[in-house]
Amino acid sequence: MRYLALPAVLAGIYHLIALFAALRRAVARKPAESAFHPPVSILKPIHGRDPQFYAAIRSHALLDYPEFEILFGLNDPDDPAREDIVRLAAEFPERSIRVIECPRNMANAKVASMAELTRHAVHPVLVINDSDIAVDRDYLRAVVARLVEQNTGLVTCLYRAAGVTWPARWEALGVATEFAPSVLVARAIGIAEFALGSTMAVRAEDVVRIGGFAAIGDYLADDYQLGRKITELGRRIVLAPTVVETWLADDSWATVWRHQVRWSRTIRVSRPAGYFGYAITNASAWALVAAAGGAWAAAIGTLVVRLLAGVVTGRFVLGDRDTMRLWFLIPFRDLWGFAVWMAGFAGGTVEWRGTRLRLNREGRIVRD
Repeated sequence: MRYLALPAVLAGIYHLIALFAALRRAVARKPAESAFHPPVSILKPIHGRDPQFYAAIRSHALLDYPEFEILFGLNDPDDPAREDIVRLAAEFPERSIRVIECPRNMANAKVASMAELTRHAVHPVLVINDSDIAVDRDYLRAVVARLVEQNTGLVTCLYRAAGVTWPARWEALGVATEFAPSVLVARAIGIAEFALGSTMAVRAEDVVRIGGFAAIGDYLADDYQLGRKITELGRRIVLAPTVVETWLADDSWATVWRHQVRWSRTIRVSRPAGYFGYAITNASAWALVAAAGGAWAAAIGTLVVRLLAGVVTGRFVLGDRDTMRLWFLIPFRDLWGFAVWMAGFAGGTVEWRGTRLRLNREGRIVRD
């Protein structure tokens, strides 16, 4: 039954690449302080009050950077997050903090907010991140410095996730030990046309060159589409040396399932190669198959490499402490992920922010 060992070996090779990529990033020297500090407009589309929302937006007001403004975009004037933004402006009167009411004139309401915020932004560099992202004080310095290189068109960041419930910690484990390694592998083999919603730093002039945010307003995976459009300009996407953090609101296993099926279906229609490649890279599933066929050496070797890649990425690249506490759950999380992947095959609808959306084969939101 040697043929049963082959998929496990291939998955092991994938995670060996992930391990080397993680080690390389973990031991990389911190870049020297840059003198490139252009004024920045931080754009934050808001939809509701996420967990730890005030702490997340407050971390932006605490940034150590010469000149920046923070623009919050609200689709709903009665959004409960407005209260926290008003509180932030009162706490930091020295900061330029504005609330912009944004029309829902695109299929993707978040992109509609990004487009409206861009109209009000006054600085040449735009930094967009999700509403629940918390950052370190040197975040802007670390991110914006990479745009000094003219051939760099977008800077993005890895992120770690945290949560207090077991469903949230389960999803966070997947972010640290499955998603982040996949990003490192993609970049290691030359696939770097995608951005992450945790951070997208771009020049305002490049956004104009791609046709503005309206060019991606019909897509659900706006981060991926923005990255693709920027690379079509002949510019590259780089990973900043900083890691940001998000808090997960998942309070039930059903919520986690729906959230991850949405991710899976979105990847399927946005990056089919990455989606179908997951069938080979799920090391725990193939190690189980190999063990069932008696190929114990392949099964054990693959699982060991898988665990090492996950632990090194989660703990030493992302700084996620739960990875060390919950590492033994990684194989079970992989099997869950395989079930999510299977569910991603069926259906063209996803649930996003309480709204059910239909996607076509290109990843565009189908308007009813």
